[in-house]
Amino acid sequence: MNSFLLYALCFAIVIAIVHFKFNLTPPLFGSILIGFWIIKMKFHRRFGIGITCFKNPKPNSKAEIDVDAELLEVPPHLVIMVNGIVGSSADWRFAAEQFLEKLPDKVIVHRSECNSSKLTFDGVDTMGERLAEEVLSVVSRWPGLKKISFVAHSLGGLVARYAIARLFEYSSTLESEVTRRICNCKEETECTKNCIEQNYEARIAGLEPMNFITFATPHLGSRGNKQLPFLCGLAFLERRASQTAHLVVGRTGKHLFLMDNDDGKPPLLLRMIENSDDLKFMSALRAFKRRVAYANANFDHMVGWRTSSIRRQHELPTFDLQLIDEKYPHIVHAKVGTVDDLSAKESTNVGDQTIDTEEEMIRGLTQVPWERVDVSFRKSKQRYVAHSTIQVKTYWLHSDGSDVIFHMIDKFLI
Repeated sequence: MNSFLLYALCFAIVIAIVHFKFNLTPPLFGSILIGFWIIKMKFHRRFGIGITCFKNPKPNSKAEIDVDAELLEVPPHLVIMVNGIVGSSADWRFAAEQFLEKLPDKVIVHRSECNSSKLTFDGVDTMGERLAEEVLSVVSRWPGLKKISFVAHSLGGLVARYAIARLFEYSSTLESEVTRRICNCKEETECTKNCIEQNYEARIAGLEPMNFITFATPHLGSRGNKQLPFLCGLAFLERRASQTAHLVVGRTGKHLFLMDNDDGKPPLLLRMIENSDDLKFMSALRAFKRRVAYANANFDHMVGWRTSSIRRQHELPTFDLQLIDEKYPHIVHAKVGTVDDLSAKESTNVGDQTIDTEEEMIRGLTQVPWERVDVSFRKSKQRYVAHSTIQVKTYWLHSDGSDVIFHMIDKFLI
């Protein structure tokens, strides 16, 4: 979201809470929400948000024009960029331009267009299905592609995690015939797991998975103490937010607060920490050479530090956050992750269900190693919009996050 919309949405959630607390009349409550929606749409029209479409760029050029893939020597690496809630493809404009400037012959960038504005209220699963279809469409237009990476902001990180699970399944289905022949199997069910793993490499949309990078993504959801920081850790507000989020952001709100219960199934975010019959969530994540979580250590009013960095409270750095490289003045901590050694963890006595669920998600996601990069805009004038600054959503408003984008590109695995 743009900063204006970010705070409008925050205020709308508070209004929803107040509505339930003080029983505002439906007309008054509806009028407030409609007013916010009208303001948002006017803001979009004024600045062109959600109107301009990103076209795959011609190599060695920043121009965003549609070209015939057959006439070009296509860079081998596709980078898919995914926006967050109430966002659009325009949110990643600055980062996409930096990719093309620094790696003109190495990557082709596609900023996702399928989940923008109010479509981001449809739920993580619906958005993930749309993103998967969009990726397949892009890949089909560029036959020379060999590798794929994802860069996602906020809610977009959850959507990307869902999409790669769908795309991983698609790739393995395409290769099942080849697998059966290699393993001398008459039917797929006769092939052992070891034989399959030894004779083909995991693919995402038929391409080699390289980088999976998220910026300020609520991997553990928004439920729990200080996971939605603008509620100031007040328990009664956090409880009300869980109960009312769906009134503001639809099914997405239920998913973020783990309040969904589709056909008696566990919450979607809890299901996304393991493989299921048709969606290989963890196998898809494991397939990437790198998984990186950029997280705001402070001043992010939308996504807490724990949930964006996939860590427990006691694992967060407690020392004074200081820059580690003058080239990246807002990067204050970076650590290459290791697989979570559960046997070395001390047993935690917790009675609250939210904490239990959070611990379960941490353990599930850390079955694969993550690089954690902590960011702090504490000394920046743009610190109060850190959630957008980390992405440089709008350059004139969030330019202080440029070094974070440069850090991401410099460390990018080609």
